[in-house]
Amino acid sequence: MITLVTGATRSGKSEWAEHLAMQSQKSVIYIATATRYPDDAEWEARLQKHSDRRPTSWQTLEVPIELAKSILEIRNNTVYVLVDSIGTWLANLLEESEESWLKIENELLKSIQLCAVDITLVSEEVGWGIVPEYKLGRTFRDRLGSLSRKIGAIADAVYLVTGGYAVNLNQIGEKLP
Repeated sequence: MITLVTGATRSGKSEWAEHLAMQSQKSVIYIATATRYPDDAEWEARLQKHSDRRPTSWQTLEVPIELAKSILEIRNNTVYVLVDSIGTWLANLLEESEESWLKIENELLKSIQLCAVDITLVSEEVGWGIVPEYKLGRTFRDRLGSLSRKIGAIADAVYLVTGGYAVNLNQIGEKLP
């Protein structure tokens, strides 16, 4: 089962994804995609907040780049995989050329489809504001929007988290052609 959980900053999307993982009653492998920056106290505090919220029984893998490979290496179908987050992972690869990015994106999508376990992916919604003034900001927003849409197209369940609620889009929406 593939699940996508999306929403804005501080919407509760990570907490909802963690709730889904706990409900599975399986052993959880949490794939953290953030790159650590020990000199950035605010960033490290954000990462620590996520870490503190997770049960100690969960296995954490820090995977800032090789996400597709890491997903494919998980073969134990008694586990549940939670990837948090797609946007952070994408940011780590933002300076890749368009050609290189499309290859990386396709590898990720293929790994998700071939994944031998239930997987939930958390992704940020960043395209509801103004068009960024800077090229790198536009590239990030466009790549993340496109990737989230592609993951949503192959997902069995898609949740939008906003205003303290998780809305199952599969129940109320129609998939785009």
